Amino acid sequence: MNSTKQSVLSKLPARLPLLALVVVLQSGCSVFGIRSTEEAAYSVLREQEHYQLRQYEPLLVATTVVDSDFDEAGKQAFRRLFNYISGDNITGQEIAMTAPVIASESRIAGGEEISMTAPVTGEKLDQGWRFSFVLPAGYTLSSAPLPTDERVSLAQIPARKVASLQYSGSWQQAKFDANAALLLQWVQAQQLQPEGLPRVAGYDPPWTLPFLRRNEVLIDIKP
Repeated sequence: MNSTKQSVLSKLPARLPLLALVVVLQSGCSVFGIRSTEEAAYSVLREQEHYQLRQYEPLLVATTVVDSDFDEAGKQAFRRLFNYISGDNITGQEIAMTAPVIASESRIAGGEEISMTAPVTGEKLDQGWRFSFVLPAGYTLSSAPLPTDERVSLAQIPARKVASLQYSGSWQQAKFDANAALLLQWVQAQQLQPEGLPRVAGYDPPWTLPFLRRNEVLIDIKP
């Protein structure tokens, strides 16, 4: 190692190697389907193989609508929503992060970074798709920082019953459509009444090995 590199390294914070190790470990875990992000709270009311009937608690979501096909809509929506939780919001407050560990190192000046919560959901509209990030428990419409991107908004989702079907593999519309049809058949067999259209939920980042990914089709059930 030359003297220039040694000089640069000597000026880095002493904790940097540990932070770098944390990043590597977190990335490696997510590749292999090991999840550390907070999940939206629910209780299981009924279960059969990969099907479940759940009771969800009220949720606060950041949401955006993209008028495009599924794949392109997902890319655009993810960028907008990820920017919001990474600090593209109006606040000067700092909050403790649960994941990633290096949150205080990557906080955007003037903005509040919010830990990502699973799942990310996509819902077909008449034109385009609506994608949402579930915000961590504890946030309310009055306490969550407002987005600076006018295409992103916050919404309070009330408690509700939801039918779900879990599957693995890539996040593609063809796979979503096939599993949505299976879920609707199960809902009918369980003598439940669906409310609204099915939506897709993803729990893993794009670099997770496809066969280890957790995807779900979700559909609201009438009370």
